[in-house]
Amino acid sequence: MKLTPEQLDAWRVVPRLLVILYGWLCFDTHQWFIALEMPTTAQQFYANVIWTGAAAWFGFYVNSGRKQK
Repeated sequence: MKLTPEQLDAWRVVPRLLVILYGWLCFDTHQWFIALEMPTTAQQFYANVIWTGAAAWFGFYVNSGRKQK
């Protein structure tokens, strides 16, 4: 049995992988930020940008996929 592009698209492998990787990035950023003793404004801004981007990635994931006819 061969995997067709339609089957791969139906499983949404790439969007799910990207959401998982971005989740890992958010977790890693959180761990880094919590370990800082006195975060600077630039470090706070960096962490904020990463976490704000998570909402955009989740929105892209939810709105992607096959459209109903």
